[in-house]
Amino acid sequence: QAQPVESGGGSVQAGGSLRLSCAASGRSYSTGWFRQAPVRERQFVAAISLIGTNRFYAESTKGRFTISRDNAKNTVHLQMNSVQPEDTAVYYCAVRTATSAVASTRVYIRPDDYTYWGPGTQVTVSS
Repeated sequence: QAQPVESGGGSVQAGGSLRLSCAASGRSYSTGWFRQAPVRERQFVAAISLIGTNRFYAESTKGRFTISRDNAKNTVHLQMNSVQPEDTAVYYCAVRTATSAVASTRVYIRPDDYTYWGPGTQVTVSS
């Protein structure tokens, strides 16, 4: 059973950078990043297909965030550049298996698309 774990969160000033990582046990998965700020709904951030050929970003993160993966290490990274106070949230990694060649190229953007979730890592951006 996959149990993704996030790392790399912390505090940073506006305009700075952070790199989050998501490690899942046993194998590679289709992976997405979501975030949730206080009193707000969980929000899609970015997703990457299992084999890394396709990526998709939320409009609010496009051009600033980059999702990538290292399948040899079963790890997915989220490079966050030019962060702003509105990026402050708990960031969650979510994974799902891909059981076909087509599924391995798909990206998934809805929380319900994912099976396993990490506990989250806090990102705080100060102005």
